[in-house]
Amino acid sequence: MLKHISFLVFIIISSSLFAHSSSDQEDVKKVLLKQQELWNEGNIHAFMEFYNKSEELKFIGKNGIIKGWNATLDRYLKTYPNKEAMGQLTFHILEVDITEGKTAWILGKWDLQRPKIGNLGGHFTLLMKKINGKWLILRDHTS
Repeated sequence: MLKHISFLVFIIISSSLFAHSSSDQEDVKKVLLKQQELWNEGNIHAFMEFYNKSEELKFIGKNGIIKGWNATLDRYLKTYPNKEAMGQLTFHILEVDITEGKTAWILGKWDLQRPKIGNLGGHFTLLMKKINGKWLILRDHTS
C-alpha cells in the first residue's frame, strides 16, 4: 500500500512540474512572437523591452560581444536605421529548454525579408530568465 501511495505522489509531483514547464515554454514562445510582431511594426524600442535592462546583458554576433542594454539598443538602431532595413522578421523556434523553472535556453532560426536591399537569416541561441514574472533575454547569440 505504501508503494502505491509513494508512486501516486510521484506521479502528481511529476505532472505538476511538467505543467509548469509547459506553461513556461508557451510564455517564452509568446515573448518571441511579440518581439517578431514589434520588429515588423518597426518598433525597435518596444522590441528591446524583452531584453534585461542591465549592463549584464550580452549580445554576441559576428562582430563580437556587445555588453549592456544601451549598447545593444544602439547596435540595433545603427544596424537597422529604418523600416526598410528592418524588413519583415520571422522566428522559427526549434527548441525551448526550461531549466528548473528559472531560466530558458532557446534555439531558433531567423529570417529577415528585405526585398529591395537583400534578405538575411541565420540562427540564434537565447538565454532567458524569469525576472519579476516576466521572461527577459540575458544572452543573445545571433549569427
